[in-house]
Amino acid sequence: MSIRPPNINPDKTHFYRCLRRVEQDVLRMGSLVEESFRLSHQCLFDRNIDAGKKITALDKQIDKYYHQIEIDCGTLITLQSPVAQELRMLTAFMQLVRDLERIGDYAKDLAEIAVKLFPYPPHPSMGEIAAMSQHAQLMLATSLVALTELDAKSGQAIKQLDDTVDDAYEQLYQAFAYQQNIRGVLEPILLLVLVIRHLERMADHATNIGQRVFYIVTGIR
Repeated sequence: MSIRPPNINPDKTHFYRCLRRVEQDVLRMGSLVEESFRLSHQCLFDRNIDAGKKITALDKQIDKYYHQIEIDCGTLITLQSPVAQELRMLTAFMQLVRDLERIGDYAKDLAEIAVKLFPYPPHPSMGEIAAMSQHAQLMLATSLVALTELDAKSGQAIKQLDDTVDDAYEQLYQAFAYQQNIRGVLEPILLLVLVIRHLERMADHATNIGQRVFYIVTGIR
């Protein structure tokens, strides 16, 4: 990922060096969020408590990148007066890392929900929820590839992928809302409603990332 022109103005050398560092930090943050999402999936559907424990350390790293990238982008915009695609990239980064940070937060929440679900037998809908999670993870991976390659077409196409997650959410929500003859406590049903809501929001944030890539490249929101 780079927008550095072939014939660089010597006065811009420092700016492009700093911009490149920010680009790399965004991609590193994205990789950490991907890993956190993957671990939350293992915790939820494989009942892997060790995977959940790893997310806490990852979340601290994600938050550190988030705050540093915001500061670095703000500094470059204020002191270097970037224009055109450079400015679009920096402003998009400041929005994009918020999406990544939120996905990381949801992953942490999912791991905490998974622990609360451990005492209960797996719900019959877990297979469908797992498929929803896998699709949302695919969306995140696709958005990060689009960012790496500055591929506007791939970034825009993620909106269509989001329909699958939205449809799964609606179907599962309706199934939970109108489930009858529930034996025992309601807690696992309520927790699973939270799970599908978190997954739906994670997919929305992945879609946002794709849209921000489209904006960086085209200037069109």
